[in-house]
Amino acid sequence: MPEHKMLEKYAELALKRGVNLQKNQMLIVNASIEGADFARIVVKQAYEMGAKTVHINWSDDKLDRLWYENAAQEVLENVPEWRVKMFDHFAEEGAAILSIRSTNPDLLKGIDSSRIFSSNKAAGEAMKNFRKYTMNDKITWSIIAIPNGEWATKIFPEASEDEAIEQLWNQIFKITRVDKDHPVEAWNEHNATLAKARGVLNDRHYKKLVYKAPGTNLEIELPEGHIWKGGSSHSEQGIEFNANMPTEEVFTLPHKYGVNGTVASTKPLSYGGNLINNFSLTFKDGKVVDFSAEEGYETLDTLLNMDEGSRRLGEIAIVPHHSPISQSGLIFFNTLYDENASCHLALGKAYPSSVKGGADMDDQALDQNGVNNSITHVDFMMGSGELDIDGVKEDGTTEAIFRNGNWAIDVN
Repeated sequence: MPEHKMLEKYAELALKRGVNLQKNQMLIVNASIEGADFARIVVKQAYEMGAKTVHINWSDDKLDRLWYENAAQEVLENVPEWRVKMFDHFAEEGAAILSIRSTNPDLLKGIDSSRIFSSNKAAGEAMKNFRKYTMNDKITWSIIAIPNGEWATKIFPEASEDEAIEQLWNQIFKITRVDKDHPVEAWNEHNATLAKARGVLNDRHYKKLVYKAPGTNLEIELPEGHIWKGGSSHSEQGIEFNANMPTEEVFTLPHKYGVNGTVASTKPLSYGGNLINNFSLTFKDGKVVDFSAEEGYETLDTLLNMDEGSRRLGEIAIVPHHSPISQSGLIFFNTLYDENASCHLALGKAYPSSVKGGADMDDQALDQNGVNNSITHVDFMMGSGELDIDGVKEDGTTEAIFRNGNWAIDVN
């Protein structure tokens, strides 16, 4: 474990800049038992900040694996009602939700993909109401990560487990700015930088984006009234928070029926405890009509068939190739980190708040405005130092947004 002082700084950052915990607010922490020591630091600081109460939802990779191997099919296909009601209650009470991720990228390797499909689909259906609170920023929520042995040695295979964990902690502290003297202030400055970039894109009012790179030739229409977001967000109560730590992206949503062409992945995708690598998706009128993968084909097939919306895009995110995570030269096999090293897209549900008035629209209105709906939302990386992006304006004029993986317009 790193120095206790560094863990305290990380916990403080997650509470003050991540979920921005308020006095007398309930805090929910989703954490792995392998991260129990760090979770206890978070809980202690939360109470010191005046939390009303802190509830921990523990998870255990090894038990999860045993569950997938042995649970009856009817168990996989159902989520207990008490669990759904629990999360709905937390959301209705205005709780802050902090997820401390620490998962083995190969956790479910070798598990029958149909069993993973059954479980993921059941969870997606059951948690629809709760997801409305997070994906519409009705409450504050944040995701951070901490190392475990399997994840660390996947990134640093030449090191011993202890050495790999230490190296990963060092990378996490650097990338999340915990190594700075004042991490919260450093994040305030970073959020301001991302706010400038999204402001420039919002002023452009692009009608369409055109992506070109090796294996990628993709056109993406943008809905009328789309909103570029990035950095911090604000809850319904006006509380500023950072949903992902780290984050280097500005993002919006595509028109669900306006995506055409082919896109190739540039980094592995860890989904459902399995890796999908070197894959390609072909879209027609917004829907994936063909796909391939050198590794994880069955897992990709499972993802694309979760529901009708899982074959359509719900997010477009722009990340410069010179971002700190990209410049580390590492593949993290973890979407929270890899998506912030690379431009990426997301299959599945769009954030309704990414279109004007979307947070107040019903499903029919969202569809009419080109906003995708699904029980899943999965980011995949397709950016590189060879990616070019052009923006097409309402009058048909085109301008370069990205060249060779970095900004071609002034976003400062």
